[in-house]
Amino acid sequence: MKKTYFLMGALAMSLLCACHHHEHGEEGHDHEAEATEADAHGEHEGHHADEIILTAEKAKAAGLQVEAVNPGKFRQVVKTGGQILPAQGEETTVVAPTSGVVRFARTLVSGTSVGRGTTLFRLSSDKLQGGDPVERARIAYQNAKAEYERALPLAEKQIVSQKELQALQTAYEDARVAYEAIASGHSQEGLTVTAPARGYVKNVAVKEGDYVNMGQALATLSGDKKLQLTADVSERHYAFLNQIASARFKTPYDDAIYDLDSLHGRVLSYGRASDGALAYVPVSFEFDNAGNIVPGAYVDVFLLGQEREGVISVPVSALTEEQGLYFVYLQEDKEVFRKQEVKTGAEDGRRVEILAGLKTGDRVVTQGAMHVKLASASNAIPAHTHSH
Repeated sequence: MKKTYFLMGALAMSLLCACHHHEHGEEGHDHEAEATEADAHGEHEGHHADEIILTAEKAKAAGLQVEAVNPGKFRQVVKTGGQILPAQGEETTVVAPTSGVVRFARTLVSGTSVGRGTTLFRLSSDKLQGGDPVERARIAYQNAKAEYERALPLAEKQIVSQKELQALQTAYEDARVAYEAIASGHSQEGLTVTAPARGYVKNVAVKEGDYVNMGQALATLSGDKKLQLTADVSERHYAFLNQIASARFKTPYDDAIYDLDSLHGRVLSYGRASDGALAYVPVSFEFDNAGNIVPGAYVDVFLLGQEREGVISVPVSALTEEQGLYFVYLQEDKEVFRKQEVKTGAEDGRRVEILAGLKTGDRVVTQGAMHVKLASASNAIPAHTHSH
C-alpha cells in the first residue's frame, strides 16, 4: 500500500514540473521575440533617423542636380532696390501735328512696345470751328503755288523783283511741306499720328476725346537700345561705393536675373552726398536693353564689388527655409540624402555665401531640393508601440 502511494506521489510531482517548465518556456520565448523585435526596430531606426531615400528613377524624373562644394571666388555684395530708366537721349516726345480731338488708335499704357511708324493716335477736326486743317493746308498750298507760278514770268520781264520772287518761293515751299506733312496720314477718321521711333511708351499726356493744339505733347516714348539702372544705397554703405564694379538686378514680372557684365553695362556715377530726408545715395549704370526689360520697373539690385577668394557658396535654388532657418540637402549615396542646416551670408542674385554648415567635398542638391524635402516626409517611420 505504501508503495502504491509512493508511486502516485512521484507521478504527480513529475507532471507538475513538466507543466511549470512549459509555462516558463513559452513566457521566455515571448520575451525573447519581443526583445528581438525591439532590437531590430532600434537598429532600423538608428540607421534611417537622419537619412532620406530617393530612388534614382524619381531623382531623374524630378530633374535633380548635385554640385560638389568647392571654395572659390565670390564678390562683395550689397543688396538694395532700384529702378530701370531710359538712357539720356533715348526719349522722344510725340506731338500733335495739327489741332483736333484725340482718338486712340490702340491701347497705350506705360511699358507698351511700339515700332517706328506704329499708329498711336488720330486727330479729328470734324464739326470743329475753322473746318478741316488738312483742307485748309491744301488750299494754302495751292494758293502759294499759284502765286509763285504767276510771278515767274513777271520776274523775267523784271515786273516782279527777285526779292519778291524769293519771298513767294519761300512761302510756296513752306505751304507745300506743311500740307505734305499732314496729308499723308489723313483719312476719313482723321489725321494719323505715328511713332517717330521704336521704343516703349513712358507716359501718355492726353485722354480719349481731349482737344489739343498743334505742337502739344501727346505721349513720351523711351528708346529700347540703352537703359539706365539707378540704385538707392543706404549711406551706411558709403565706403563701399568706390568699390562697385558692376551689378545684377531681378525684375518683378519674370524673376529673371540680369547681369550688367553680359549687357555691356558700365558705372555712370554715384552720389557724393545722400538725400537728407531719405538717407540714400544714388548709383547709376548704363546698359544695353536685352529686349524685354521695361523702363520704369522697380527691381531688386545686387551691387557687386571686389572678389574674395576661398568662399563656399551654393546656388540660390539649393536653399530651403523653415521658420527662419536655412537648409540644404546633401547626397550621401546614390539614393541617400541628408538634411543639413547652414548659416548664410551675402547673396549676389545667383549664389549665396555659406558661412557655416558645409565643407569642401560635400555634394549639395542644387536643383530639385523641394522634391527631396517631400521625400523626407514620405520616408518617415511610424513610432513603434507595444500593446500588453
